[in-house]
Amino acid sequence: MYSERTGVKMKKCNVAVMGATGAVGACFLRILEERKFPVKNIRLLASERSKGKKLKFGGRMRPVEVLTKDSFAGIDIVLASAGASRSLEFLPYAVKAGAVCIDNSSAFRMDKEIPLVVPEVNPEKIKEHKGIIANPNCSTIQMVVALWPIHKAARVKRIVVTTFQSVSGAGQSKITELWEQSKAFLAKKKITPIELPHQIAFNIIPQIDVFNDNGYTKEELKMVNETRKIMGDDSIRVNATCVRVPVFYAHSESVNIETDRPIGPDEARKILNKAPGVTVIDDPENRSYPMPITAEGKDDTFVGRIRKDDSVKNGLSMWVVSDNIRKGAALNAIQIAERLIK
Repeated sequence: MYSERTGVKMKKCNVAVMGATGAVGACFLRILEERKFPVKNIRLLASERSKGKKLKFGGRMRPVEVLTKDSFAGIDIVLASAGASRSLEFLPYAVKAGAVCIDNSSAFRMDKEIPLVVPEVNPEKIKEHKGIIANPNCSTIQMVVALWPIHKAARVKRIVVTTFQSVSGAGQSKITELWEQSKAFLAKKKITPIELPHQIAFNIIPQIDVFNDNGYTKEELKMVNETRKIMGDDSIRVNATCVRVPVFYAHSESVNIETDRPIGPDEARKILNKAPGVTVIDDPENRSYPMPITAEGKDDTFVGRIRKDDSVKNGLSMWVVSDNIRKGAALNAIQIAERLIK
């Protein structure tokens, strides 16, 4: 099959989508169709709860199968987004069956033997796989897409990032929770949090995942460790604060960096305007900057509010926004799969 989008001939593949009924699973199916990924056959896998469901792909409804250790016979590529415990349990069976697995969970990200890949940053790592390639955390992906071009021009020494993460990053049920809480709030009814630790409607929660003994959450430490692994530089100092906000889709980040040499806003814009997967929206005089509604449903990572930070030597601040379900999860995995089969 010849891809008009990439200009490269790609062989057709048997694809399994693990976690097909979730928010990322649904996005996998949409993007596979949008990008005309060469799917020969597709197998939709989910838990026992989804038994009997059907999902539309390729113009027809297809049954969802219950995920088992025998689900991967004849499969070439597994796109997995079913949580870390299921990835740890089932992906070894997929590898044994001959499939290459691209895993969206945290299960394998920090394994030294498994590549952690963002195609705009370290595509060369794909060829090092031994059956599993890890997809990074959504908040890490968008940040490194924006910072990598600058890092190549003026090495990034330190990063201070505060995230403003949408509820979709926590799963489909949290989208429903925000919707129901918002309706209750506007109707002046009592709100009782169900899965999130506090009310999320018209509120923000400065906690994503559980706290470690050092006072940082697991989400914050993911950003520290994954950034260093993806960018291939353990000396980069990273400080992260991760916050859940009442937005349905797209994460926003306030990113402050310190570089080896001075790099001004104009040079940064010039670099980012040429960077793959980046769109610069930076005209503050006309109130033009990225917002979650800018990024929702889009593939690129959007950058704006680029400005010099005079409080440190060689400091630069910026605002980074991306659709966490697309580039932060499903799209990044499919971009890896596209490079894998070229």
